[in-house]
Amino acid sequence: MMKLLTALVLIEALLLIWVFAVEPRLLRVSRYQLEAPDMKGLKMVFASDFHLTPGSKERLRKIVAAINAEKPDIVLLGGDFAKGHLRSVSMPAEEIAAGLAEIKAPAGVFAVLGNHDEWYGKKEMAAALAARGIMVLQNDGRQIDYQGISFYLGGVEDVSTGRPDVGRALSGAVGAAVLLSHSPDVFPEVPAQTVLTLAGHTHGGLALLLDQGVALFNGGFVRGWYARDDARLYVGPGSGLWGGFPLRLGVPSEILLLVLRAPR
Repeated sequence: MMKLLTALVLIEALLLIWVFAVEPRLLRVSRYQLEAPDMKGLKMVFASDFHLTPGSKERLRKIVAAINAEKPDIVLLGGDFAKGHLRSVSMPAEEIAAGLAEIKAPAGVFAVLGNHDEWYGKKEMAAALAARGIMVLQNDGRQIDYQGISFYLGGVEDVSTGRPDVGRALSGAVGAAVLLSHSPDVFPEVPAQTVLTLAGHTHGGLALLLDQGVALFNGGFVRGWYARDDARLYVGPGSGLWGGFPLRLGVPSEILLLVLRAPR
C-alpha cells in the first residue's frame, strides 16, 4: 500500500509539473490547407493571445522566430498582446510592438485588439503597433493585393470591451473575404460567403477537461474548426499563457499556418 501511495504522489507531482511548468512553455505550429480558389497559393499565419509581461521577451522572440520560420505571405494577429488590468504586470506597448515588428511578411502584418489591450490602453496599443507598421483593424478593413491574389481583410473590435460591427468591417468586400476577430462570438453574424474567420480569446479551454465549460462562455466555440454553410471559423488556443489561470493540459500554445489552395 505504501508503494502505491508513493507512486500516486509521484504521478501527481509529475502531472503538476507538466501542467504548470512544461506544457505552458511549449509552442507548436499547426498547419492546414483550406480551399479558397481566389486566394490559392497564399501562406497565412495567425497568432493570438500573447499576454506579454516584462519578463516575456524571450517568449516573444520565440513566437516571432516560429512565425518567420514558416515564411508567410501575410500575418494576422488576434489581440491580447498585453497581460491585462495593471500596466505594471504587462510588457510596455512600445516593447511589444518593437518585438512584433521583427515579423517578416511581404503582404503585411495586421492585427485586432483584445479585451486585455483595452484594459491596458487601446489607443496606446494601437498607436504603438501602427508606428511599427502593423495595421490595426477596428471595425474596418483593407483590400489585399499580392502577387495576383486579391481578397478583402476585415477586423472587428472585441466583443466584451468594444462594439464589433461585422457588416462595417466587411463593407468593402466584393470577392473573397477574411475576418479577423479577437473573440469567436461574432461568427454567427459573419456572411456565409466569407472564406474564413480567425479568432482566439478562449485559449482553447486551457485543459482538455475544462474546454466545454469555456465553450459555454464563448458562444459554444472553444478551439479548432467550425463551419456554418460555406463559412469557416478557426479558433486558436493562443500563443501565450493567461496569467489568470496559468496552466495547459493537452492544449499547447500554437501559431497557425494556413495554405490556401484550389479545389481538388
